[in-house]
Amino acid sequence: MAAAAELQGKYQKLAQEYSKLRAQNQVLKKGVVDEQANSASLKEQLKMKDQSLRKLQQEMDSLAFRNQQLAKRVELLQDELALSESKGKKNKKSGEALSQLSQEQKNVFDEDLQKKIEENERLHIQFFEADEKHKRLESELRSRLEVLEMEAAQHQAVVDGLTRKYMDTIEKLQNDKAKLEIKSQTLEREAKDCRVRTEECQQQLKNLHSDLGSRLDESLRIIHEKVPFNDSRSSQYTALNVPLHNRRRQLKLRDLVSQALAFVQDLVTALLNFHTYTEQRVQIFPVDSATDIISPLNQKFSQYLHENASYVRPLEEGMLLLFESITEDTVTVLETTVKLKSFSDYLTSYVHFLRKILPYQLKSLEEECESSLCTAALRARNMELQNDMKKLTAVFEKLHTYISLLALPSTKPDRLLRTNFSSVFTHVTAALQGFHDIMKDISKHYSQKAALERELPTATQKLITTNDCILSSVMALTNGAGKVASFFSNNLDCFAASLSYGPEGGKEFINPLSAECMLQYKKKATAYMKLLKKPCCDSVPYEEALANRRILLSSTESREGLAQQ
Repeated sequence: MAAAAELQGKYQKLAQEYSKLRAQNQVLKKGVVDEQANSASLKEQLKMKDQSLRKLQQEMDSLAFRNQQLAKRVELLQDELALSESKGKKNKKSGEALSQLSQEQKNVFDEDLQKKIEENERLHIQFFEADEKHKRLESELRSRLEVLEMEAAQHQAVVDGLTRKYMDTIEKLQNDKAKLEIKSQTLEREAKDCRVRTEECQQQLKNLHSDLGSRLDESLRIIHEKVPFNDSRSSQYTALNVPLHNRRRQLKLRDLVSQALAFVQDLVTALLNFHTYTEQRVQIFPVDSATDIISPLNQKFSQYLHENASYVRPLEEGMLLLFESITEDTVTVLETTVKLKSFSDYLTSYVHFLRKILPYQLKSLEEECESSLCTAALRARNMELQNDMKKLTAVFEKLHTYISLLALPSTKPDRLLRTNFSSVFTHVTAALQGFHDIMKDISKHYSQKAALERELPTATQKLITTNDCILSSVMALTNGAGKVASFFSNNLDCFAASLSYGPEGGKEFINPLSAECMLQYKKKATAYMKLLKKPCCDSVPYEEALANRRILLSSTESREGLAQQ
């Protein structure tokens, strides 16, 4: 239908364009007709001018002929005058009267000749002017005729081009129209089939509606008759329902927590080594405690670092407790993972430890920078390590915040909305990735620092060995952080799917006490199912029981018979 509407729109657009071009074609045709009429008018004028020219030519020919006659007559008169003059010499006396007469005739002839000459000259001038004017007019008319013929040819070419274009457009529109008609017929057939199928579906829906209605009535009747107490309307009661046991999910979660426990153990070992070797370094650089007294700052820093095991090892213990709390028989959700709160508390104490040693660590690095043995490059590395240590503490604080939020559903469920669980898991993943990135920076900067200190002239073998140990512990921390970040990122969907337990469509958290009650009910249900699975006592086969019954009846009849006797 969308294609048909699109083709209909194209057809309308082409029709509008065709109407515009048709109007332009009418204008061009009118212009061509006007130019043809103008050209015909000019041709008629040219024909009239040719006729007038021929008339003037005839008049000129007649004037030339009369001029020739007059010239001949003048010659004749001149001959007669010459003849009369010759005769006059002989007859002067007798011919005075005749000479006077001939003189008068000559004067008349001269005047007539002069008039004819002037008229002839005037006619020549008129003819020349008319000829020049005719030539100019003819030239103008011919040039104008050529321009008009050229414009007419151009207009004709435009008209021919537009005609071809209109014919192509008309042909294309006719083809589109034929395609649209075919498609319209196809759509009509499909619409007819759809109407038939719709009627069938409506009939099926009607049948299903009646069937489901009857089933609903029957179900409601059974519920009213057989179910004395319905707790589905109360979320508090529904939270006590024992969910379906998903053994595969429990094993999957236990396996994931087992992997997390292994990663935490690696991180704990690396942290213990890092803090211990840092304590050893403070004792030997920049002042060796074996030969001289170290500063009070470093003494206090060393004392705090010596206590690191009491803060780091509980992290492993907390994760171990969490792993042991997840078994195949439990329902592992955030409300039931009570041991996550213990791990969160241990992480809180370790974050407090990091906050406590951070100022001493920064001051210790500043003290190294103030030493005379510290070069500019080494000072730059120390400044970078100061920033890295600040970032490391901030990342642990952020991680502690999100772990604490995940521990809330098992203690204070009203403090965290169910809709925010997935977001908290995502932020935990981002924090672990940030932890890995910072450890990479620390590894890079500390390796550069160790290389620079190795080149110092006063560097002892103990310092070099301690730096190598610290660097190896930093590398172990980096690898462990990367593994934890990748592990949490790859299993984020699984963690996010394991959200809070509750009734279907529930909007509130369940109470941790309700979760504990639900687990107790689950244990009772498991015990009941195990009790039902106990093997029954061996029963007597049916055929043997029938045979024994017959024997018993016969023995009874015999006993009664003996009693009667």
